[in-house]
Amino acid sequence: MEFSKPVEIKVWGEFACFTRPEMKVERVTYPVMTPSAARGVLEAVFWKPEFTWNIREILVLNPIKYFSILRNEVNSRASERSARGWAGNNGGFVASEDRAQRNTLALAEVAYVIRADVVPHSDETGQEAKYRDQFRRRVARGQCFAQPYLGTREFTASFSEPTGDEIPLPVSMDLGRMLRDMVYEPGTSGTAEPRFFNASLAQGVLIVPPFSQKAA
Repeated sequence: MEFSKPVEIKVWGEFACFTRPEMKVERVTYPVMTPSAARGVLEAVFWKPEFTWNIREILVLNPIKYFSILRNEVNSRASERSARGWAGNNGGFVASEDRAQRNTLALAEVAYVIRADVVPHSDETGQEAKYRDQFRRRVARGQCFAQPYLGTREFTASFSEPTGDEIPLPVSMDLGRMLRDMVYEPGTSGTAEPRFFNASLAQGVLIVPPFSQKAA
């Protein structure tokens, strides 16, 4: 599929955590923003069911800095079923009995430029241009449907139009297997299948390969 000039948005924040899926208990971030996290930022600014976002590139602007958080968390997930169980036993949830210490390795003082395409679900011509213009107007006005965040909702993101003089970080590195996106196949009752790719940073730019329906 041929795309026209992509839309761009600059995002930054004090903290970020783009968790590696192979880490089961401790949260360990990738060194840079992932395509799925970038799509989440775009959808927070502008989303319609008539199209999807295709991430082309992510430019890393700030030096990669890590920091660690050690905090108490509970092992159980909150749910209506568990709450009803506590009520039926005339008791409640005792956090101290379900507590565990977990470490988070996150990023500090991050900034990125995301370049992406609008991909309409229909073949009607002119739709891409319309949605691109709507997105650019919302970015210029600072409008969003929900607060964008950087990997986890506790790490909120600011956004604006790029100034045009942003320079990617002059760093290249192998990033390993990275989540490209989740694919919802027809007839699978809402079950998503992950798609991965071999990611690398080339002079501060993460180039995202064209999306493929085949598992990788």
